[in-house]
Amino acid sequence: MKLPRDISGVELVAKLRRLGYEITRQRGSHIRITIILRKKQHHITIPDHNPIKIGTLNNILNELSTIHKISKDELILKLFH
Repeated sequence: MKLPRDISGVELVAKLRRLGYEITRQRGSHIRITIILRKKQHHITIPDHNPIKIGTLNNILNELSTIHKISKDELILKLFH
């Protein structure tokens, strides 16, 4: 599945709130979001860039799909469609 090419960091954070993530802090141009999953905290840092570089977005989505135990394509559908 094709990744969106024009998504900003703020837009991605808003979409990740659908999965239960909450902003825990922001330092400079990076936003740290957190979720409690299986009694453990999972943190991920999202760059507040517009747009996020495609490689960075790909790495973030790969990590999220691994943590949530769903395929990357399912995650893309859930977030962007």
